[in-house]
Amino acid sequence: MVSSESQPAIEVSDLAICYGDRVAVNGLSFRAMSGQITALLGPNGAGKTSTVETLEGYRRPTSGTVRVLGLDPVAEHRQLVARIGVMLQSGGVATGMRPAEALHLFASYYDNPIDPDELLDLVGLADHRSSTWRSMSGGEQQRLSLALALVGRPDVAFLDEPTAGIDPAGRQLIRRVIADLRDRGVAVLLTTHDLEEAEKLADHVVIIDHGVVLADGTPAELMRASQGDEVRFGAPSGLDVSSLGARVGAAVTEASPGEYVVASAATPSMVAAITAWLAEMDLPLADLRAGRQRLEDVFLRLTADANTDTPESTPSRRRKSRR
Repeated sequence: MVSSESQPAIEVSDLAICYGDRVAVNGLSFRAMSGQITALLGPNGAGKTSTVETLEGYRRPTSGTVRVLGLDPVAEHRQLVARIGVMLQSGGVATGMRPAEALHLFASYYDNPIDPDELLDLVGLADHRSSTWRSMSGGEQQRLSLALALVGRPDVAFLDEPTAGIDPAGRQLIRRVIADLRDRGVAVLLTTHDLEEAEKLADHVVIIDHGVVLADGTPAELMRASQGDEVRFGAPSGLDVSSLGARVGAAVTEASPGEYVVASAATPSMVAAITAWLAEMDLPLADLRAGRQRLEDVFLRLTADANTDTPESTPSRRRKSRR
């Protein structure tokens, strides 16, 4: 976990990014600390990519300020690029290039790179050193992209969907590599649509939508702040929620296909009533969570709330919490 001596490696203050009349980012502010994994989460079109590209120095802010390691990513780009690593979700390597060739090439850009052969072992590609990029699977390409982001020993690592398209064993390997970066004091800014991964891996979560911050805190803080009296369970979609609600004496809604919410405290009698009704209907119970929401639950609720705001809503109305 992050120590009390950690320093902000990334600082975003009132960032706005516009494309003509379209506002992609609207007054965004957050920090990411050294020695910490920060997950920047949001639905498609939330402003994540525009924000990260600005932090990397590839896009100028319309207004507001960003600093990475105390540097202006645009004005001081040359100084910054030697200290950051960028993992793209796809591409970035010539299709005929082999992993060892790519890593040796990228290593030549830095004064004190990690040994390319060591990195191949670290990301599980030692047996694929002679394969070409085009012949590698999507998961293997992702592993190489991660290695390329780390070869220069970055102080800040920007990782875009690092486990996308990777098998379970590969995901575990990459998560260990990312956790090791944190333990070595690197600031990791992670974007992912895998909310379970963010809940398990991140020390700090920033949820954004429509270019503004909806929530900002540790996963535990966000899940605790969203607690309410409810029971969630999984079962076949299309249940007669009116019948179940009458049986248990509380409102029941199908939050998403096969995911149900009972608006009641999670008492033993309530849990027993739910399971008894399902048993009478000869219906399976997939899972049951009482008194604890997942990060995915918080994310879906917050982004659904944001999408019900009127066009006249201001950013201050839609920021739910801020460190």
